[in-house]
Amino acid sequence: QVQLVESGGGLVQTGGSLTLSCAASGGTFSDFAVGWFRQAPGKAREFVASIHWDGRTTDYADTVFGRATFSRDNAKNTAYLHMNSLTQDDTAVYYCAADRVRLSRAQENYDFWGQGTRVTVSS
Repeated sequence: QVQLVESGGGLVQTGGSLTLSCAASGGTFSDFAVGWFRQAPGKAREFVASIHWDGRTTDYADTVFGRATFSRDNAKNTAYLHMNSLTQDDTAVYYCAADRVRLSRAQENYDFWGQGTRVTVSS
């Protein structure tokens, strides 16, 4: 059983940046692809980015493409999502998830989920 804990959320001004972390325990982190999803108030949870187990392949949603960088350090069992040029549309609870099989945008493919970290972008 893999446990995921997100951190790094908070209040950020429009145009600012932040780095979210996803720390894993209870399993072999390098066995998993990792994804970030987010859920804005009143909206469905959506895909943000994913990274292959070796960190060499990443995938980004159009909404964050060019503004986000997803990386991982398997030795530290941690994945990082850096986002810049934040807008109020980025306000959401951000969740990381682990997929033992594949790099995926589909939430149903992910086996383990964290509790989320809230990001609020102010004007």
